Amino acid sequence: NAGSLPQCPDCCRRRYTKIGYAGNTEPQFIMPSCIAIKESASVGEQAQRRLVRGVDDLDFYIGDEAIDKPNYATKWPIRHGMVEDWDLMEKFMEQVIFKYLRAEPEDHSFLMVHSHENREYLAEIMFETFNIPGLYIAVQAVLALAASWTSRQVGQRTLTGIVIDSGDGVTHAIPVAEGYVIGSCIKHIPIAGRDITFFIQQLLRDREVGIPPEQSLETAKAVKERYCYICPDIVKEFTKYDSDPGKWIKQYRGVNAISKTAFHIDVGYERFLGPEIFFHPEFANPDFMQPISDVVDEVIQSCPIDVRRPLYKNIVLSGGSTMFRDFGRRLQRDLKRVVDARLKLSEELSGGRIKPKPMEVQVVSHHMQRYAVWFGGSMLASTPEFFQVCHSKKDYDEIGPSICRHNPVFGIMS
Repeated sequence: NAGSLPQCPDCCRRRYTKIGYAGNTEPQFIMPSCIAIKESASVGEQAQRRLVRGVDDLDFYIGDEAIDKPNYATKWPIRHGMVEDWDLMEKFMEQVIFKYLRAEPEDHSFLMVHSHENREYLAEIMFETFNIPGLYIAVQAVLALAASWTSRQVGQRTLTGIVIDSGDGVTHAIPVAEGYVIGSCIKHIPIAGRDITFFIQQLLRDREVGIPPEQSLETAKAVKERYCYICPDIVKEFTKYDSDPGKWIKQYRGVNAISKTAFHIDVGYERFLGPEIFFHPEFANPDFMQPISDVVDEVIQSCPIDVRRPLYKNIVLSGGSTMFRDFGRRLQRDLKRVVDARLKLSEELSGGRIKPKPMEVQVVSHHMQRYAVWFGGSMLASTPEFFQVCHSKKDYDEIGPSICRHNPVFGIMS
């Protein structure tokens, strides 16, 4: 079955669509969720176009082909996680299925990721326009939990946990209990990949000369992706670099895009200071002072008391900005300190009469983190159980789009 997964995160995360077939470990195509439509010059031309509608309907481009296309207007049908133009979305899906996946939609069931408000419109398009036999509209956090089952740290497969999903523009902490998202407890953290890039750019700009101004952001992004890591102690890390700079300071080499001359810069403290803003956000954002460990603790504490222990035990990382070396280890250590301090305070306040049971805190890292949501969907859609939880064309014809308001949750597969 074709696992076509248009992901609809908010516009901060650049609105990329990831598509491919179930059973694969990575998406075949990752493209911007945009579409380029031919611009009409005059009213007369528009009237003429209506007469040859069939040809005009085929004259559009999606993804990378659609960006900066001469004589075409580039439009983004998805904004802030919501589809704003369903006609454009239908065109977008048309090319996704026929041009990219090269699939006959009537032969494949689809698993897709969409927000709750969009479900009925999406079902209408997929069942009525493309006549697909089955549709499952999944929740991103649940798919990320499923992807974490590939980790050795996961003893038993569960759909209860908290997902730390960090992309380019925003980070979310999303608690899930038995496959259902606890929506009222979700928190967002305004620190993610783009903020790290901007912070590194500023650090380099303050210290290094020779970086072409128009390549400043691109250089900072390359430094982030190649050299950055999370350190356990920022003071000790400064000492390490100062005592043996030859061992720790790296060199980045680039080429000026205009003059074609080579340039090189030293990459020092930026290596650990960049991603450190997850744990000390005040370095880069004076309006937000809460470390990621405190946010995760706050989210879990706001959840029903009976799911708090399972949530602390299964904190799952998802998204490209959680890929820094030792990110999971540092988050686990800092969160454990917060939890232990609370338990100790409880014991002191009770005068030693109450001895709280120690809380197990585990952050799960795995090799599929970058495309965790997509991989989780690919994995679940390739199981026989997928067809049992899919909404079928027969049910849609009988009941209508409302069948997609709620999804049956996948059972825990052995």
